[in-house]
Amino acid sequence: MRPRPPVQGRGIISGTGLVMVCLAATLVALLLPVLSYLGRSDEGGSDGVDVLNAQSVVTPYGPLSALDQEFVTRVRLAGLWELPAGVQAEEKGTTDAVRTAGRHLVEGHTFLDERARDVAAKLGLPLPNEPDEQQRTWLAELDAARGRAFDWAFANTLRVAHGRVFSLVAQVRAGTRNSLVRALADDADSTVLDHIRVLEATGLVDYDALARELAASGTPSSTGSPAPPGLTADPGTVVPLSPPPDLDPDPTSADPIPADPDPAPSYSLPPAATSPPPS
Repeated sequence: MRPRPPVQGRGIISGTGLVMVCLAATLVALLLPVLSYLGRSDEGGSDGVDVLNAQSVVTPYGPLSALDQEFVTRVRLAGLWELPAGVQAEEKGTTDAVRTAGRHLVEGHTFLDERARDVAAKLGLPLPNEPDEQQRTWLAELDAARGRAFDWAFANTLRVAHGRVFSLVAQVRAGTRNSLVRALADDADSTVLDHIRVLEATGLVDYDALARELAASGTPSSTGSPAPPGLTADPGTVVPLSPPPDLDPDPTSADPIPADPDPAPSYSLPPAATSPPPS
């Protein structure tokens, strides 16, 4: 009996089989980089969430991050030195605009300090009861200044401080998951902006020095206190922030005091409010 001839196309290395093998290999080569990238992305995202959760405390008002806690403390610290600075401006300012700015600082930080203490009590956060060393230095410098030198130092020192805090408020407001901190950031935002406006309305803010100082100090960090006006985070770099040479610190000087700039506009402060725990 004669053997049957082989059937065409049934071999493993037939034309159709070879094409299929090539297509499968090409598909695997294309998918491997994509799958590898997705695996790294998932891993990185998971690590980021884990770090965020590890630095947060669970509260009835939502997770409380390390930055949230620092923000509440910084609001309290700001009031401990800026409120007395406002009192000095009300008493020692030589122009209506400076005295008006002082009054806004007193009213605003009285309001914010009450809010910060209320939030801290509900979250179980300890708060400082006196300014830090750098803030005491600023207060001493303002206390020693007189006349127009005081006006200039008050307007520029406080304007630099409020510029830094304004950036921190925005950072916290954008990312916090805690409803109490979110409400405090809203109040701080409107109050700090009010203070920036009335300080600028004195006509004494040196915007060139202000821009150099803020650019050199960089963005707000999640730890540590801000550097003093005129200094960056790097102690080896100094950004000049000193009164102009024609500013006579002697309050008895016979030189005429410049006329007041346009009167500082009046801004209503936000009402006190607290946030209930989420339902």
